[in-house]
Amino acid sequence: MSDYDRSTAFLGEWESFQWRQLLLLSLAIVPNGFTGLAVVFLADTPSHRCLIPAEANLSAAWTNSSGAGGCSRYRLSALQEFTRRGLDPEDVNVSAVETEPCLDGWEYDSSVYESTIITEWDLVCDDSWKNPLTSSIFFGGVLTGSFISGQLSDRFGRKRMLFISMAITNIFYFLQIFSPSWLVFCSLYFVVGMGQISCYVTAFVLGMEVLTPGVRTAFSTVGVCLFFAAGYMLLPLVAFLLRSWRSLLLGLTLPSLTLVPLWWLIPESPRWLLSQGRVEEAEVIVKNAAKMNEMEAPEIIFKSLQVLSPSEKKKRSFNICDLLRWGALRWLSLTLWLIWNSVTIAYFALSLNTSNLHGDAYLNCFLSALVEVPAYVLSWFLFRWCPRRLSLCATLLTGGGVLLLIPLIPSNLAMVTVALEMLGKFGATVAFAIIYAYTAELYPTVLRTTALASCSMAARVGSIVAPYFIYLSIFKSCATNSG
Repeated sequence: MSDYDRSTAFLGEWESFQWRQLLLLSLAIVPNGFTGLAVVFLADTPSHRCLIPAEANLSAAWTNSSGAGGCSRYRLSALQEFTRRGLDPEDVNVSAVETEPCLDGWEYDSSVYESTIITEWDLVCDDSWKNPLTSSIFFGGVLTGSFISGQLSDRFGRKRMLFISMAITNIFYFLQIFSPSWLVFCSLYFVVGMGQISCYVTAFVLGMEVLTPGVRTAFSTVGVCLFFAAGYMLLPLVAFLLRSWRSLLLGLTLPSLTLVPLWWLIPESPRWLLSQGRVEEAEVIVKNAAKMNEMEAPEIIFKSLQVLSPSEKKKRSFNICDLLRWGALRWLSLTLWLIWNSVTIAYFALSLNTSNLHGDAYLNCFLSALVEVPAYVLSWFLFRWCPRRLSLCATLLTGGGVLLLIPLIPSNLAMVTVALEMLGKFGATVAFAIIYAYTAELYPTVLRTTALASCSMAARVGSIVAPYFIYLSIFKSCATNSG
């Protein structure tokens, strides 16, 4: 299998087949920008206060001043007494008035959102813990999908797994629109997470195996990443136009239907076919590529390659346990799992936190997506002309170092904090792009998808925890302000 690139060198580099596959496989990644980070708007918590029922007959002044916080109000009977006596809030020492929970529900600010899952099912106050859990459940699905998708792809094929994953993601994303409860929403969201990561990893590996070496580097560091960023940048635009969470889900699901024709345009990986002993099928794909590039293919392309027969393949099936079986491979895998985990915590904590930053939530999300574009371009330059390890270490240190400065910024310089957070996101994004492509280079074909999926699986531990970094920081901020 090490002679594959030499045997297919007659295809050239930047020819018609390579350009088409780079574009098509990158297009398959665009919906991941929607599904992966839509929770920023689906589960944002708008300003809220205790609902005062109309039958309470409070004066307008006391209705506006009834809240002792987002999770409590002044005792309704006392406010009714003040209203009956004609007293205004400035006539009363309200700090001495007893408080009570929001017994009649909540009233939410609708200036930003018509509805979110928070307003739909009142996931505030005593139920506020469900907000970060929603994201964690999604990433739990990503973790599960990472565990099973690589092995299924290595066993049943890259192309088949790619389109099954796309179908699962969009079907369950659409079903979420009809969720009658938060529990059902999260159950469906778990499956969406499984499909989302399976689609991304499988499309990535398929591109790495179908494309020629020069195009492969551009695809892995720029193509896939820029198209993901394109989907990410479209997310705040669609969310701005569709302010209801159910409408937003529908608006993000329908565009994926345009990807159905890709089934007839994207081939299976010839490398995978060869690893399964299906030499004739692999040669047909390569000859079709040569025909598209207007080049002459040899009669026998893979004669010199050592491929496994079906019986040999059956005896030598590989799985995630093989990553820990041999000493060098074991330490490589453990090191990469740790790096992936650290990068993922930084990336998703910063991405999911955009709605909590100073300024407009839609603009902040767009800027968070926009900063990824130069980050991916830089990753391509680094990956092409700089040592892999040096590039990865430099970007990790840069991103982490910038974030360490944020606690030192005075609270009145909110825009400086936003700028530093975006710079930290830039560093984390460059590292994320590099580690994907670097990992794919370090493993053999028979283990490549399994290895990538296992690294992604290890990283999901960080992504599951990331929402709670945001939740705890908000909780601490609220406690400080109330104190």
